[in-house]
Formats: sequence, C-alpha cells, structure tokens
Amino acid sequence: MDYTAIKDKIKFIIENEGGLVSGKVLKEAGIQRIAIYSLLDEGFLTKESHGKYGLSDNTPDEYKVIQSRSGKLIFSHATSLYLHGMSDRVPHTLDITVPQGDNISRIKKTYPNIRFHYSKKEQWDLGIQDIITPQGYKVKAYDLERCICDLIRDKDSVDTQVYTQAIREYFSGKKCNTRKIIKYSKVFNVEEKVRNYMEVLQ
Repeated sequence: MDYTAIKDKIKFIIENEGGLVSGKVLKEAGIQRIAIYSLLDEGFLTKESHGKYGLSDNTPDEYKVIQSRSGKLIFSHATSLYLHGMSDRVPHTLDITVPQGDNISRIKKTYPNIRFHYSKKEQWDLGIQDIITPQGYKVKAYDLERCICDLIRDKDSVDTQVYTQAIREYFSGKKCNTRKIIKYSKVFNVEEKVRNYMEVLQ
C-alpha cells in the first residue's frame, strides 16, 4: 500500500506536536492503526514511550519527550535557567519539580538523568510559563522569579558557579522584576535574602 500521503500527514502532525504524538491524536486525525503498525515495521515511525510515536529520522526533543510523560513535570532550577538563557551550562542532569505526593517512580526508572524536586501542592503551579527549547518546541518551565527563589532555598544543592551567575545576572540587570520577586519571596520564606541581594547588587 502507498502510504506517501499518510506519511506526509503524520510528519506534519508530529512536527506540530513537538516531535512526539500520541496514538489518540493520530486516530483523531484519521490515521488508522494498521497504517501506524505498518509504518513502525517499515522504520518510518518509532515508538518512544507508551502510546507515543516519533519520526525515526528525527531526534526527538528530550525536554518535550520527558514532559509528555506527565503535565505535572515542570522544568526548574538550573534547567529552567538554561532555557531562559540565564546559564551557559548545558544541563546533563535535568531539574524537574513535581507536586508532593505524586507517584513518579516509573519516570525515575526511565530517566535516570532527572533530579526531582518536590513542591507543596498549593505552591507547585506558581510561576509556570511556556518556554521554547533549543530545538524550538514549547514546554513548561518556571519563570525567573520562581527559579531565583528555588535556587536560594536549595542553595546547598546547587552548583556554585550556576548559582552565582544567576543571582548576579538577575539582580544586577534589567531582568529583575522587583514586585514579583518580593511577592514570590514571601511565599517561599526567602524575603530577607532576596532583599539583601537587591541591596548589594542593584
């Protein structure tokens, strides 16, 4: 069977979905399951995770692939700084924050290069925003103010060079949103430290 038109359609869908697409989305687009299986056998498609498909000639975006596992996985700390252009160090270990109590044991086994952080459920969604990955796909990460507060709270577990660069660049430059950082700092109990940095670096 000639799958040329179907291939073009699937390629368009996958590229618009960020490099991965679910079987459900393909089915809703009118792609029959038998066509998917045939294209898997042919090597046109690859199965990345349960029910997710990618193009075999395309390297999937790692950020997009990981976040597709759960809507609760938010890029944070040094990884979010990198996505914001606030760190020139490409993260080999990805920092992700999830709500306390969420079961992520399966994801931990699949992705050993993830360092998980846990947030109170009422604070978890504070500062979530869309951001573009180096490969051009949209993912969820914390904004700069949330990142800075998280870094200050977790200073002992953050690389010293990454910490120093981020603090200096945020508070001494145009990136500092005074009202927002003070608001966040009160939520995360780091207001005194934030005000100290503002006094010294601004």
